Amino acid sequence: MKKLEDYVRSIPDFPEPGIIFRDITSVLQDADGLHLAIDSMQELVKDVDFDVIVGAESRGFVFGAPIAYNMHKPFVLIRKKGKLPCETVSREYDLEYGSAEIEMHRDSIKPGQKVVLVDDLIATGGTIQAAAELVESLGGEVVKIIFLMELAGLKGRERLQKYEVASVIRYEGK
Repeated sequence: MKKLEDYVRSIPDFPEPGIIFRDITSVLQDADGLHLAIDSMQELVKDVDFDVIVGAESRGFVFGAPIAYNMHKPFVLIRKKGKLPCETVSREYDLEYGSAEIEMHRDSIKPGQKVVLVDDLIATGGTIQAAAELVESLGGEVVKIIFLMELAGLKGRERLQKYEVASVIRYEGK
């Protein structure tokens, strides 16, 4: 039986020399790989008491929605600014070159709800830190953050020290 790492395509020197790009499209394009990814991520929250799953655009949707479906939990979207039709709350965060802003519907999290955040990858942790702050601004409690992959060399976990963080695959480099 293949391990999840066997489904991830590694592309050297992309987007620049010395970087190994970890491509999840090869996981998604293989039925067994996709099944293993969802099951492995779901395993990370099987014993967690939570009310709702929140996924960050866009690959957090790919992994978060099926986990929410399987566990019969609601699923909430965090999107790039300007993509949601109702009243929103937003957070800006820094990127390597510039900044970005994400938002969620103001009524998507109720005070006291326990939240699991889901995304495909943790690199520097900026996006998911902003997502956690959004949840907390609405009175939610982030009880766990899960990722398919972690690029440990970029030290994203350090930004998320106050949260319980788990990843299925951990790569030591960048």
